[in-house]
Amino acid sequence: MASPGFNSPVFQQQDPRAVQTYPGGPQAAGLGGPAQAGQYSHMGVNLASQAQMEGAFAAPPAGATETGRMTVEDTIWKTVGLFAVMLVLAVVSWNWTLAPALASGDPRDVTLVPWIVGLAGGFILGLVNSFKKNPSVPLILAYAAFEGLFIGGISAYFEVLFPGIVMQATLATVAVVGVTLALFASGKVRTSPRGRKIFMIAIIGYMVFSLLNLVLMWTGVLPGNMMFGLHSATIMGIPLGLVIGVLVVFLAAYSLVMDFEMVQNGVRNGAPRKFGWRAAFAIMVTVVWLYVEILRIIAILRGNN
Repeated sequence: MASPGFNSPVFQQQDPRAVQTYPGGPQAAGLGGPAQAGQYSHMGVNLASQAQMEGAFAAPPAGATETGRMTVEDTIWKTVGLFAVMLVLAVVSWNWTLAPALASGDPRDVTLVPWIVGLAGGFILGLVNSFKKNPSVPLILAYAAFEGLFIGGISAYFEVLFPGIVMQATLATVAVVGVTLALFASGKVRTSPRGRKIFMIAIIGYMVFSLLNLVLMWTGVLPGNMMFGLHSATIMGIPLGLVIGVLVVFLAAYSLVMDFEMVQNGVRNGAPRKFGWRAAFAIMVTVVWLYVEILRIIAILRGNN
């Protein structure tokens, strides 16, 4: 029985992998004429493309470092880093504030130096970072450090007046942030142009009220506890500070939604990676503001009991 020739159907069905085995193609292997060579070359290219595509899908997704673009994960890590810096300085400020009381044995003998330094530094750097066109990492980290001094000092001061209040305020703040984030992630809460206008009007009004409150306290017009001032006034038996505090908590929650939208829009529009620092800075500003207001609300409630 004669063996089949190279042009027989048997060899026309050769394994396409022969193209990879013989670099010269089917003709170099003696497997057929120009038509078969073109067929096998085409199939070899398809196999190579398929392997390349499978390798691309198997590779880990590109992150912010590879793309140079803003991502949710990278922004989360930047936010965590800022809060870590703040917490470290808050511990330092807490011990600094209570050091005179521990030395004298009088729990009321605390120093307000770290609180005042942190408030002044945080206010200045907050304005600088807010109006700066491109985010500056050193300035944002410095802001987190000053906020740590402020938070640690004010928390220690309130803790002396109302033992256990810091834990209450912290848990309440975490609860508000968690609920807001959950509602935003589910798509049930979003901002609107009209809502942003109302927010801006409300926040300007609150800033004017707070500035007036500080001026009246520093000039001695308002006697009593320096932390409350006008907040100690009552409307129909309800402390004004309590009413304002509840409204401000809602404002802070709305501001937090705006911060989350900033991250979402930055990622969606392919913003440069460095703008993740600006989003992290905005989130820190809002959370600190929320914590201080909740701290004040609890202090008013406990002070009236």
